[in-house]
Parts: sequence; C-alpha cells; structure tokens
Amino acid sequence: MQGETHSFLDGRVHLYKRERSRFWQCATYMDGKYHRASTKAETLTMAKDFAQMWYMAAFVDASRRSQHSHVAKLLSKFNLSPESAPTPTHRTARGAKISGHTFREAAEKFIAEYSVITQGQRNEKVAELHALRLKVHLLPFFGDMPVDKINAGIVQEYRMKRTTEGYKGRKPSRATLKHETVTLRLVLKTAHRYEWISAVPDISAPYKTSGKVVHRAWFSPDEYKIFYEASRNRAQNPPLKRHRTVWEDLHDYILFMANTGLRPDEAGRLEYRDVTLVTDQDTGERLLEIEVRGKRGVGYCKSMKGAILPFQRMQKRHPDAKPTDKIFGKTRNDLINQVLADCNLKHDRDGNVRTAYSLRHTYICLRLMEGADIYQIAKNCRTSVEMIEQFYASHIKNTLDAAAINVKKPRKKKIKSKDEN
Repeated sequence: MQGETHSFLDGRVHLYKRERSRFWQCATYMDGKYHRASTKAETLTMAKDFAQMWYMAAFVDASRRSQHSHVAKLLSKFNLSPESAPTPTHRTARGAKISGHTFREAAEKFIAEYSVITQGQRNEKVAELHALRLKVHLLPFFGDMPVDKINAGIVQEYRMKRTTEGYKGRKPSRATLKHETVTLRLVLKTAHRYEWISAVPDISAPYKTSGKVVHRAWFSPDEYKIFYEASRNRAQNPPLKRHRTVWEDLHDYILFMANTGLRPDEAGRLEYRDVTLVTDQDTGERLLEIEVRGKRGVGYCKSMKGAILPFQRMQKRHPDAKPTDKIFGKTRNDLINQVLADCNLKHDRDGNVRTAYSLRHTYICLRLMEGADIYQIAKNCRTSVEMIEQFYASHIKNTLDAAAINVKKPRKKKIKSKDEN
C-alpha cells in the first residue's frame, strides 16, 4: 500500500498512506494553505467517507472566515465598529441618564448581518451603498440617539434638515431621500428583530404619497437618426486616425443597443459566445438571440434585424477575439458625451440628461410606437409591464387608440306618431 494515492471531488481531496502506518491520511489545499488529517480508517471506502465529511466541514469554516473578513473590511472602511455594548447609557441635555441601545449599534448590527445573509444574492455594492448612507448622512443625525426614541416626527426633521442644508452644497433628490429612508427602515427592522424596539414606526414621507411621473430620456425617431449619423461621421472622420477603431466600435455599440434594448451593464458583460445569429421561426427573419446576464440574473433577448450588421462588423474588426472575450466591454461614456455634444442632444426638452441608458429607452419607445405587444416588450427587456406603462407608455401618443377613444353612441331615430302624419 505504500505510495498509493487516490484523489476525488475533482482533485480537491487526496488520500494517501504514510510509511509504517495502517491508516489513510487525507489532505486538501484551501484558504491559501494545506490541511491534513488522519482518517483513522484502514479501508479505502471508510477513508473516503471520512475525507468527504472532513472536507465539507473545512470548506464551511473557510467560507465563514472569508465572510467575517469581508464584514470587518466593510465596517472598517466606513468607520463602523463590529462590536456593540449590550446596554449602554446616554445622557440627555439636562444630564439625565437614558439606558438603551443606540441607532449606531443597530446600524452596526445591520451592516454585519446584511453582508453575510445576502452574500451571493445581492451585489456587494448594495451593502457598500447602505454603509455609505449611514456614515455620511444617517449616523451624524441619529448616531447616539436611543433607537426606541426614533419616531416619524424625528425622521421628518431629518428630511427637513437634508432638504434645506443638503450635502456639500447639493440638495438631495427625491430618489436619494427615498434610498436613505430604505436604509433607515432596514436598521430599525434590525433593532425590532432584537427586541430593542417594540415596533418599527411608520417613517414614510407625508403629504407626498406619489411623485410626478416623468418619462425617461430617450431619442425620438428624428433625434435618433441625427445621433447615429453623428457617430457614423465620427467613425469615418476620427479626430485622430489611430483612434478610428474606437469610434467605429462606438458607432456599432449605439446601433446594437438601440436594436436590442440591453442595459449598459448587460452590454458590458456580453461575450461573443452569448450571441447567436438565427432565423426566427415565427417571422422568418434573421435576428440575434442573446443570452443576457445582468441585475435580473440570466435572461434572453431577441434583437431587431438592425443589430445583425453592427455585431458582424465587431466580429470582423476583432478577428482574434475569443468566444469568452467581451464584445463591447466598459461603456465609453466620455465618447458618447462627445457625440451628444456634437449634435446638441445631451438634454431633452424637459432637461433630462441623455446617457447610454437612453438607447434602451429609445428601443422600448420605438417598439411601442410600432404597436408591439407591451407584455412581449417587457419579457424581451427583462422588466415588468408596470414599469413600461408608468415610464414609457404614458407619453407615447401612438399607444392611444383614437378609434377606441372617439366612440360615439348611435342616436335613436325619432318615430313619428300617427297624428304627425
């Protein structure tokens, strides 16, 4: 048996015997170092069973250490302490002692839990944004306040302070205040979970239950034509000849986005192997089937035929690209802004700023104008019908059916009596 070794679990676990020992030993490389243990088993079958259980336990321990390390880095990044005192005491303005947990302790508990519980389900950036809102805005106001003293009135004072004073001279938008309220509510829910407060107060914004519905910045058909012609002109006459490929890629990016409706982050993750040129069974047209990976997970998209040529040009322009290479990569917002400035289309008539995301909005609006089914658009764009109805269909005149609106009730004919005859 000396010198005999066995590997399993895709080579992650190894079994071997030492000289002058009748027991099998198991080993694995994990967390940057080697781990070894004796199975205390003489037969190979029993040794494999032990090694598999031992490896799973070691893997769980390594995952926990990694999670705790991530949480500690996140807390230290935003100057939050990972430990909380059990029942601290605080003093009011008159010096009277108040016992209870503070908002700061609840915030620390929330960040530590949220980073671990949502790992793999939410982007790490979400936890960082919650921690950033706490550090910059919420903790300076609520920090040492007993969490059981926070009510709707105090939260409204916070909103008034943020709205009037702003931050570094900038007043927060309605969406920013909404995000801060969400973070505040999650912290209060954490305090309620540990029974530091009896109930989570109603901290919803008063007076203004729903905001003004505004449409997303997009390009009308005429504006879109001006925009892509300006990008084509840049591609044909670049400021520097050595940058011709960059501008040609940007032109194809604009056409591809407006004919697929992808989000910019989805287009940034798109690889050549994710796109397939097929013939649609229903229409008989050639189109692209795209496997999309974005904020909604993995989804699928069927393009317009106008996306085929830009994709083929990208393949021809980059012949050495591997199937796993990114097609477009990171969005060049600086180049898009230059093209928008060339044709004076950076802002729409309502002052909304146009970005790469506006190409997705353009795709949705143009599809609605052509009479496409709103449910199919929602599925193809990986969003909901409610979102499209609220932000797109509400301002597209083509979605209004004049024949259904201008219905007239038929008038009854007056029957003449015998006396009138």
